[in-house]
Amino acid sequence: MIRNIKLILAIIVLILLVIFTSCKKRESSKREFEAGATPVRVIKAQFGEISSKLTYTGTLEAWNKIDIIPDIAGKVAKIYVEVGDYVRKGQLLAELDTRSIRLQLEQAEAALEVAKANYEDAKRNIERMRNLLEKKAISIQQYEKIKLAFEAAEAQLKQAQAAVNLAKHNLEVSIMRAPFSGIITSKNAEVGDVINPMMGGFSPTKGILTLMDFSKIKVNLHVPQTGIRRIRRGQKAILKVDAYPDKIFRGYVHVVNLAADPISKTFLVQTVFDNPDLLLKPGIFGEISIILETRSNTIIIPEKAVIDGNYVFVVKNGKAMKREVETGLREEDRVEIIRGIEEGEYVIIEGNYGLENGAKVRIEGEV
Repeated sequence: MIRNIKLILAIIVLILLVIFTSCKKRESSKREFEAGATPVRVIKAQFGEISSKLTYTGTLEAWNKIDIIPDIAGKVAKIYVEVGDYVRKGQLLAELDTRSIRLQLEQAEAALEVAKANYEDAKRNIERMRNLLEKKAISIQQYEKIKLAFEAAEAQLKQAQAAVNLAKHNLEVSIMRAPFSGIITSKNAEVGDVINPMMGGFSPTKGILTLMDFSKIKVNLHVPQTGIRRIRRGQKAILKVDAYPDKIFRGYVHVVNLAADPISKTFLVQTVFDNPDLLLKPGIFGEISIILETRSNTIIIPEKAVIDGNYVFVVKNGKAMKREVETGLREEDRVEIIRGIEEGEYVIIEGNYGLENGAKVRIEGEV
């Protein structure tokens, strides 16, 4: 029994010794095989889409903005909205104290009635005098005197009507409505404040409210002369903002000013972006890229794979093979390969600097 146990243990030890020896041989062979091989990382060349573009920064602006200011001076009586409210075109926003204007309107309407009565009386008189003049029953001097009274009554009627129209206008413009749909972005006055639009920049407030429509956003760019020749109206544009780093907003070039600013010597280019969810806010900075050209179904690799702008290394049978390439469009850290690489080939993107053509390499990772 003991002899059998010893025999079994001896067999187990022998088996373990054989396995250990075999592993050592394989490890030794692997070291010999990898001796002198440069570790590299690669990427498989694939077809994709790439664009060339010009990138600038600019401040986001609302598509439409207006300060709500009455046409006449007066005291603010009511403000019907608050900051952040969405309002529709024509909605009542605020109004001035209209008590004095309504009294002026009543006074003007009363004066108009008097003027109408005087005019009708003068009109009857002139018609009667015209008949008498034809019959030579009165002198021309008498007729001219009545005619002058008629003309004065007619002028007074027009003056009274104008006074009524002015009072109605003052009443109308003292009630402020939204000229377009948008968001109330600031409240610049309080009930009881006196607004005088005639004071301009000397007024203590800039109107009662500020209304913005930023369902679309515009961004004005200042482009140097080296870039303006490549920009055309209608070209696609891309906007990125720090608030949404993973989101791209798409728009287009709306205006291209071909006259340079006399001071900065740059050209104004306005880009426009739809903003239906109001994610973009006026006043923040954004990075705008104008798409000049786009190519699809072309080989694209990381730009760091290209050495000195004209060659790369591809891996063939464990060796780095040098390839001359012709590059095309560039976009951030990617480059188009027009000639020199086939789809599916493994291109070295790390460990490629200092390599010799035909050098042994060891792939340690694939992107």
